[in-house]
Amino acid sequence: MADDALAERRTLDGRLIERLERPALAVELGLEPHPEGGWYRRTWTSPATVAVGGATRPAATLILFLLPTGEASGWHRVSSSEIWIASGVGPVALQLGGEGDEPEPGETIVVGDAGEGHAPQAVVPPGAWQRTLPADHDALVSCLVSPGFDFADFTMPDVDGRTP
Repeated sequence: MADDALAERRTLDGRLIERLERPALAVELGLEPHPEGGWYRRTWTSPATVAVGGATRPAATLILFLLPTGEASGWHRVSSSEIWIASGVGPVALQLGGEGDEPEPGETIVVGDAGEGHAPQAVVPPGAWQRTLPADHDALVSCLVSPGFDFADFTMPDVDGRTP
């Protein structure tokens, strides 16, 4: 196996979570492992900026997010609004967990092909807990965050960002 076929998933502070093989679609799209699970790459950053808590941020950012078969993301929250947008490769089950101190499993929204009865988009309010659930297929979505995403505004309840 070529070295570029391997990747390292790390915590926000850089500790190694796991070494893993890059899925073919992650290689094709140039995606990297996300600390929460799944694979991602920022594809756009707004040239407009906004002030957020004394810092300057892009008005919005956009990523591609891949969940390979059987993979999920752990409970996490972002202090900005997040919009999940179907990108044509399998639906993804997005579970919301409220806005309390700890996530409480709640509504699940399946983001995917509207022609198959799925939501083509889903909005996660600022500060709401969210996670994705495993599926028997690959799923690809785009996620738009406004104000723009910054790991400083990203919270995960456990050390490696994933719930067992």
